[in-house]
Amino acid sequence: MYQGKKIIQPPYLKAGDKVALVSPAYWVPQEAIHQAAETIKSWGLQPVVGPHTNSLNVDAYAGTADERAADLLWALEDDSIKAIVCSRGGYGSIHLLNRIPIESYQQHPKWLIGHGDITMLLYAIAYAGVMCIHGPMAYQIASNQEPATSITRNILFGMLPQYKIPGHSYNRSGHAEGILVGGNLSSYSAVAGTKIHLASKHDIILFIEEVEESLHDIDRLFYMLRLQYDFERVKGIIFGTFSSIKYDLQYGSVEQMLIAHLHDYDIPVCCGFPVGSNSCIPLIEGAPCSLDVTTDHATLSFNINGGVESYDVNIANSKLIKEKQF
Repeated sequence: MYQGKKIIQPPYLKAGDKVALVSPAYWVPQEAIHQAAETIKSWGLQPVVGPHTNSLNVDAYAGTADERAADLLWALEDDSIKAIVCSRGGYGSIHLLNRIPIESYQQHPKWLIGHGDITMLLYAIAYAGVMCIHGPMAYQIASNQEPATSITRNILFGMLPQYKIPGHSYNRSGHAEGILVGGNLSSYSAVAGTKIHLASKHDIILFIEEVEESLHDIDRLFYMLRLQYDFERVKGIIFGTFSSIKYDLQYGSVEQMLIAHLHDYDIPVCCGFPVGSNSCIPLIEGAPCSLDVTTDHATLSFNINGGVESYDVNIANSKLIKEKQF
């Protein structure tokens, strides 16, 4: 049973609440941000756009590091804004880690949503003791990528998913409970074990995904995680999608390689969860959760109080099935 320190759960949204769109990393065309704003508006929410999202620095970033940090601080410290959507990852979030005081996340808890390079900010927020959402960003929201977009909207309004995932040949059976953390492996391994780290009392359920890396790089990054903090705290693992991978080692899959490296850990492992660059099924980071894995299927549930309701999400066919009231 999870025994760690209490985590702050940001308030759920209600109709008319403001949602900020900010760009902490790479620049994106304003058209994508405007289209995402229109989708957010269709949810009954009021989108507001960060002042520097149309800035371009060194032909890559959405403004200087100070400008990007200023936008994120504006969205955090304006208490009329109830959630923050990051427009894109890419690279650049690491520039903000020393520019955003950890106390800002704690004093103004609100849902921040992103993935990829935004993993670094999500980890900092989880370190601050606040829940956040590893999920779709402006491009995916603008194109109404389903079911990720609908599930994210539901989470914001307090409807919590209970995921059911098809079996995988490399699944390892078992039950685990802990705080869900992780994300893009390259980004996560760069900050885990630094001065930004989870409290030692936390049991962890770790999830990772990666895109456009080689097998030997993934192997190295995974072992960095094992060296950077006490891996005995990891009670379960979720492997997401590994896209556009260069196979420079003789393994049939990323899962085959990583499972082989976990022979000394008797923990459940769920393979094939659709979280990553090509499939942004949202996960609530920093939240206590339960993972149950068999060879036939796996389930992931969030042990959070105060939601409006919970419902099953069958990943196999993407049906959103209302299940029960809290």
